[in-house]
Amino acid sequence: MNKTERVNLIMRYINNRAHFTIAEIQREFKISRATAIRDINEIQAMGFPLTSELGRGGGYSVLQNQYLPAARFTPDELKAIFISFMASKNSQLPYLQNRRSITEKLIGIASQTQQDELIELNNILLFENTNPANPNLLELDDAAPAELNQLISLAVRDKHLRVTYEPNPGWPQLLDVYVLHIFNSNAQWLVEVYDFELDAFRYLPVAQLRDSAISEREMKWSEQEIVSKKRLGARQSNLVVKLDATGIQRFKRMHPPGIILSFTGMFQSSGMFNVQLDVTDADALAYYADWLLFLGKGVAFERIPDELRAMLEERLAHLKFS
Repeated sequence: MNKTERVNLIMRYINNRAHFTIAEIQREFKISRATAIRDINEIQAMGFPLTSELGRGGGYSVLQNQYLPAARFTPDELKAIFISFMASKNSQLPYLQNRRSITEKLIGIASQTQQDELIELNNILLFENTNPANPNLLELDDAAPAELNQLISLAVRDKHLRVTYEPNPGWPQLLDVYVLHIFNSNAQWLVEVYDFELDAFRYLPVAQLRDSAISEREMKWSEQEIVSKKRLGARQSNLVVKLDATGIQRFKRMHPPGIILSFTGMFQSSGMFNVQLDVTDADALAYYADWLLFLGKGVAFERIPDELRAMLEERLAHLKFS
């Protein structure tokens, strides 16, 4: 543990106590008396509201009803936070509508030298969603779907929800669902749910949800039973694909919603995914055939439906002889 980490931990430790002694700090953090005193003096220099008490049994008291100092970051920590905000531009993330004010607060707690470095970082670093002609520009599509914040806030409390799903304007559907995951795929926010009425797992676009609320119904299945259904479906998948590094990079660029890529090699050098395809759905098979060809030569099939294999062979034959 370096000095900065230790000082931050000591600040958290004493912040939860009205009174403490140097001996307690020594025992808690296994440091010498001299080191403990130096750390406490440094914390006081930061403005932490402490008063010392002399004499036997003395120590330090934390002043009550005082404003504690703003969080202190090392230069590298501040850069890491600032860069993460830069990278999140135009990514439709939840809770980031106030990104500008948050960034201004981060810059406000930085020293002049740190501020100059952060401004220079903004000038030289470009991310995938940055407009190179104007790095500070926030595109109109930066805002997340209106229902996303509400959906997340509810799901962290209770995953059994009642949602209004409107796949077509003016045709809302009231669904009783259990939320498994909320994720972003191909620049679109989706929620993976178990639909109690259909007894099926579904991926719903968050942009088409309205009026989410905690369900008042009794769940037909427990959370453990729903997870078991999910695992059973994964084991029964009729398409199991292995990818090399090139295939993984192309997978990241584009993939059907809901597919989870599991990495099997060090440094993300290999991976695999599984899907349960409806072989009677010709459109879905055609889509997957085109997408699997896009993944390139680094694709190995551990399991594949005969219907999809035939479609791939037809595609390849067409490419060879056309």
